[in-house]
Amino acid sequence: KTFLVSLLCMSLKLRSRETKSPPSPPPANPARRDAYSQHVKYINDYVLYYGGKEKYLSSFPPPPPQKTDYDVLREEYQFVMDEEEERAGEEGYEKRLAKKYYDKLFKEYCVADMSRYKMAQVGLRWRVKGEVFSGKGQFVCGNLACEEQRGLKSFEVNFGYLEGGEKKNALVKLRLCPDCGVKLNWKNEKERMKEGKKEKRKRERQESDYERKKKRKKDKEEDEKKKLDIDKDQHKDRDRDRDRDRD
Repeated sequence: KTFLVSLLCMSLKLRSRETKSPPSPPPANPARRDAYSQHVKYINDYVLYYGGKEKYLSSFPPPPPQKTDYDVLREEYQFVMDEEEERAGEEGYEKRLAKKYYDKLFKEYCVADMSRYKMAQVGLRWRVKGEVFSGKGQFVCGNLACEEQRGLKSFEVNFGYLEGGEKKNALVKLRLCPDCGVKLNWKNEKERMKEGKKEKRKRERQESDYERKKKRKKDKEEDEKKKLDIDKDQHKDRDRDRDRDRD
């Protein structure tokens, strides 16, 4: 009898669980919405739940387009901030956001995008936290496409870039392996190789000119020697003929 009672209780509990409605999803976090969208939602909810008319649900104009943090950073971030711009960062949300992002970056070494090195186009940026922790750009080659750890060498690069329509320069430090070091100075190396080839061709031309002149001089000396020999032979023949005439 006790066993039957326990089975009956279990079946009643299961039925009560099946009849319960599934839990509703948690409400969206209001802090994630901008103030205007939050205002529109609260008014619409009030009209909907407290007996207003449906026409009020669409009475609010759509919110103006909002800039994301990424849009602000694209507009306001600068590769190197001077002191005046750092002080200006205290003024306005956009400036504060750019200053906060700037302060998060690690400015000891740079990393480079060298995918266009043959066109003498190298992109540089400061390292982020994950790269600092992994040693990228300090103990690992600073080229983003290279993971070499041996033979790294530090380069101080005078980096020229356009920012806000103004040309600027900054002296930055970059750690690269030997192969990527050649890529960094590809244009200069290529020009040096061209100059080397020109010098080699010039030297070969000079050597060939010298050899030609030397050969020409030697041929001339041989011709003069032959001429002298011929003159001597002719002189001997004349002397012989003279002696014969005397006899």
